[in-house]
Amino acid sequence: MARQRPDWNPAALKEARESHTLTLEEVGEKLREIGERHRFNLAANFQTVWAHENGTSYPRPDYRRAYCLLYHLKEPELGFRRALPGEVTTVPNQRAADTVLDLAEAIREALGSIREGADGVNADAFRNRVIDEWRRRTSGDTSGPMVLLVGGYAGSGKSEFAKFLGRLTGWPILDKDSLTRPLVDQLLTALGGEANDRSSDLYREKIRPLEYRCLMEAAWDNIDCGTSVILDAPFIAEFSQAEWMQRFYNRCRAKRATVAAIWVECDPGSMREYIEFRGAARDAWKMESWDEYLAAIDLKLRPQGPHFVVNNRLGAAIAAADQARDALSGGAL
Repeated sequence: MARQRPDWNPAALKEARESHTLTLEEVGEKLREIGERHRFNLAANFQTVWAHENGTSYPRPDYRRAYCLLYHLKEPELGFRRALPGEVTTVPNQRAADTVLDLAEAIREALGSIREGADGVNADAFRNRVIDEWRRRTSGDTSGPMVLLVGGYAGSGKSEFAKFLGRLTGWPILDKDSLTRPLVDQLLTALGGEANDRSSDLYREKIRPLEYRCLMEAAWDNIDCGTSVILDAPFIAEFSQAEWMQRFYNRCRAKRATVAAIWVECDPGSMREYIEFRGAARDAWKMESWDEYLAAIDLKLRPQGPHFVVNNRLGAAIAAADQARDALSGGAL
């Protein structure tokens, strides 16, 4: 395992534990507590921690996220990977934050992964809007509705980022798979296909358009009630069409709703790791034919209209969101 990860430095994890004067047993207990708080499926004990620190077992994604929260550090500082270009690797202790200002700063840092992906958008303005919505939600104030589209390839981290934004704003999250998967599975079977198929012409031509229609109809119901909403779906075909995006923006404008499109980008290795980790049946073909799948997608794809980009290569954006979420929940070492 270590030979396959030349940037992995297990000794850094041990140094972090020793700097907090924690035993292996204590770390295992705290990791389990973090797992319960954040719904990570962790069964950590001293043997698990020892294997991670000695380099005999590379921590899977949920363990790496829990370690980052426990030690208030990012993955590069814990030796899991190299730092991304320009990635800040000094994270202040946000657990001590006890004022709205401190929490807002933690949130702003987590939102710092959002940058302009096209002309005509302003990342600072968007970040301010999200923070303002969080403040309004806690004060009971409201404003006009907003439609937030969060797209990206499978395993890119789009759903995690959508949930983070939902936690901050209180906006409902409409996840395409959650809304339509049971119906899609049954419909595929009824039409002679496989329930977990997401790669055939049958799915792409007959089923997929209906999935997105259901998603959009649910969104319009919310917007018509003046409720902002977050749509979580790949949006690969939709974001690729300038005409679709223009029609969507026009319809939202007619409903006096503002729009923000976010594309979550990620490296192939991390996407595969997360897809493999979640073990969803609908991803079986991707795992079995990874090279073919990777050759068929365009890693340079960007929405054909005003949009933002979140850089989640090596899970950096989601790790920052974890830190902010933990600050909000009052987690402590």
